[in-house]
Amino acid sequence: MRFFNTAGPVNEQDHYCLPPLERWDLEEIIRLIDQKKYFVLHAPRQTGKTTCLLALMNYLNQEGRYRCVYVNVESAQAAREDVDRGISAILRRLATQARDLFDDSYPEQLLPDILATNSGVSALEEMLIGWAKKSPKPLVLLIDEIDSLVGDTLIAVLRQLRSGYAGRPKRFPQSILLCGVRNVQDYRIHSAQEKAIITGGSAFNIKAESLRLVDFRRDDMERLYGIHTVETGQVFTPEALDEAWLLTQGQPWLINALAYEVCFKIKTGRDRRQSITRAMIQAAKENLILRRETHLDQLTDKLQEERVRRVIAPMLSGVPVMGNLRPDDIQYVVDLGLLRQARNGELSIANPIYAEVIPRELAWTIQSGLSEKTAWYVTADGRLDMSKLLTAFQHFFQEHAEHWVERYQYKEAGPQLLLQAFLQRIVNGGGQIEREYGLGRMRTDLLVTWPYLVGQAGSAQEYRQAQEKGRQKIVIELKLLHKSRQATIDAGLAQTWEYLDRMQAAEGHLVIFDRTPEKSWEEKLFQDKQKYRGREIWIWGM
Repeated sequence: MRFFNTAGPVNEQDHYCLPPLERWDLEEIIRLIDQKKYFVLHAPRQTGKTTCLLALMNYLNQEGRYRCVYVNVESAQAAREDVDRGISAILRRLATQARDLFDDSYPEQLLPDILATNSGVSALEEMLIGWAKKSPKPLVLLIDEIDSLVGDTLIAVLRQLRSGYAGRPKRFPQSILLCGVRNVQDYRIHSAQEKAIITGGSAFNIKAESLRLVDFRRDDMERLYGIHTVETGQVFTPEALDEAWLLTQGQPWLINALAYEVCFKIKTGRDRRQSITRAMIQAAKENLILRRETHLDQLTDKLQEERVRRVIAPMLSGVPVMGNLRPDDIQYVVDLGLLRQARNGELSIANPIYAEVIPRELAWTIQSGLSEKTAWYVTADGRLDMSKLLTAFQHFFQEHAEHWVERYQYKEAGPQLLLQAFLQRIVNGGGQIEREYGLGRMRTDLLVTWPYLVGQAGSAQEYRQAQEKGRQKIVIELKLLHKSRQATIDAGLAQTWEYLDRMQAAEGHLVIFDRTPEKSWEEKLFQDKQKYRGREIWIWGM
C-alpha cells in the first residue's frame, strides 16, 4: 500500500506522488544544459528538490546524450573550515556515484594520486578535469545541499568550479547545477583564511540562471489527494480540501504531512469508508504542531538566528517598520520558506500553520511554566469567560511582565507572546487560536474558537452534534500604544470591528500594551467597554 511521504526523496513504488519533472520547466533546464550553462536551483527545505534532481538525473541518463551524476555534499559539512577533509569527502562521494551509476571505476582510480598531490583548494578541479577527459559522454553534475558547506570549504568548491569552467565540456563538466535552500548570489561566506566575508556572487560569478522550485498549486494538491482516493476509495470532502489548502498554501511537506496524519494515523481516518472532513484536517494540523514534527522543529530552530529575529520580531510585535529592515535579511527569511513576498513587496508568514507555530514555539517555555487551569475560566454552561481570563492576565502581567519578557530573545514582541502563551495554556483545553500578523500591520489579530454544549445530550454522537451547534468565536486585537492612548483606541476599535465582521464573531476585545517605561502600572492598567458601529468591544490596557 502506498502512502503520503514526509521524509526523504519520493519513491514512486512506496509513495503517492506527482511526476517530479512536472514541478519545473524541463524544457528550460535541458536548454541550459545543452548550452553548457552552470546554474542554481533553490527552494525551502522539504519542497521536493532532491526528488526532482534524482528524476532529472534518470531522465538525462536514459536519454543517452550525457552522463549525469547526482551528488549530495552534506557529508562534507562536518569538516567545516577544514578544506582538505571537506573536499576529500566530496571526491569520495563522487567516485562512489560514478561506480554505482555507470560501473565507472576511473574516478576511484584517480582518487589516491589526486589526494596525494593536491590540497583541497585544487583537488576537486583536478578530479573533474581527469574524469571529463576520460568520460565517453559530456558530464552533467547535480550538486545537492551545496549551502550545507561551511566557510572556506564552500569557497573552495565554488572557486574550483569557476576555475575549471572554461574547459567544458571536454576538460570539465558540460553543465553543473548547484542546489540548496538559498540562491548562491545571496551567500555571505566567512573565510577564516582570508579573514573576510566572501559573497557567493564573487566566488561563483559564472552562474547563468537561478531557478526556484515553486510550491504546489491547488490543483496539484487535489491531484495528489486524488491518488489516495483512487487507490483506497476514501474521499476528501470539498470542505476538507479547502481547509488543507488554507492551512498549507501549497507547501509540499505540509500537504503530505496533513494527509498522512489524517489518513494513516488518526483512527477515524484509517477507516476507508469514512470521508475526510474539515474537522479531521484541523485535528491533524493540531497533532502536527503539538508533536513538533521534525520539519516544524527545524523551521522554528531558525527563529534563534539574529537575522531571522530582525524580520520576524516586528511582525509579531506590530511595531512600525519604517524601512529599517535589511533586504538581504528579508531575502534570507523568504528563502527559508518562513515568509512569502507578494509582487507588490508585501511580506506575510508563508502559511497559517507556520503563523501558529512561530508564536507557539517562542512562547512554549513560558506556557509550560504557567499554573493556569482551563476550568477556572469556563462557565457553568461550558462557555469560555474571556473577560475573566483577560482580567486575570492583567494581574499576571503586572506581577510577572518584567521578569518574563526579559527572558525572551524576541523582547520587542514579549508582551504579545506572553498573552498568547497565557491564552494557549487555557484554550488548549478544548478550543483553538488562529493568528494573523504581518509587517506593517501594527497589530496582531487573534480568533479564539471554543466549542460548548448546547442543550442536553445523552449519547456520544449527540454530544458531538451539540458541540458543533455551540461554538464561541472571540476576536482579540493586540496593539502597542502608538502616539496617544485615544488615537490607539480609535484605530484599534475600527480594526477590531472589521475583524469581528469578517470572522462573524460575537465577542470582541481590544488589548493595548503600553511600553512607556516612565509610566506607572496605575496609568497603564484599565478596562473599558465601548460601542462601535453597533458592536460592544471590551478595551484592556496593559
